[in-house]
Amino acid sequence: MNDTVYILNGPNLNLLGVREPHVYGSTTLAEVEQLCRRVCAELGLRCEFRQSNHEGVLVDWVQEAREKAAAVVVNPAGLSFRSIPLLDALKTLDQPIAEVHITNIHRRDPIYQQSLISLAATGVICGFGAFGYELAIRAVAQRLATAAA
Repeated sequence: MNDTVYILNGPNLNLLGVREPHVYGSTTLAEVEQLCRRVCAELGLRCEFRQSNHEGVLVDWVQEAREKAAAVVVNPAGLSFRSIPLLDALKTLDQPIAEVHITNIHRRDPIYQQSLISLAATGVICGFGAFGYELAIRAVAQRLATAAA
């Protein structure tokens, strides 16, 4: 079992805590990273935490995760609703994929309700703020442990 989890964050998530805090909360991406690194360490997992505003970079990172047989936690942000290239890259993975959204996308405007990325995800966590990342890491770890048993 590969003990690495790629935690990938899409466009504008570098602005967490600043951009629309009434929607996304006041937690910064740096704080999310600290949370993810703490949870991964607790579970004995290595953490590759990354963010990009560029679709192709995210696709490259998914392909890198595939080469390393790593699990993926992804918050695709705005790419959730339009990115066929990211969806296609995620579909090539054999390891668990957890899709995370800070908000409950199902309670938002229609344009934000249907994530294409969910078609590739093992599971989706939305609406729990930054805590959703912890839930996603724990879910992926559980899937990895089950597969290794």
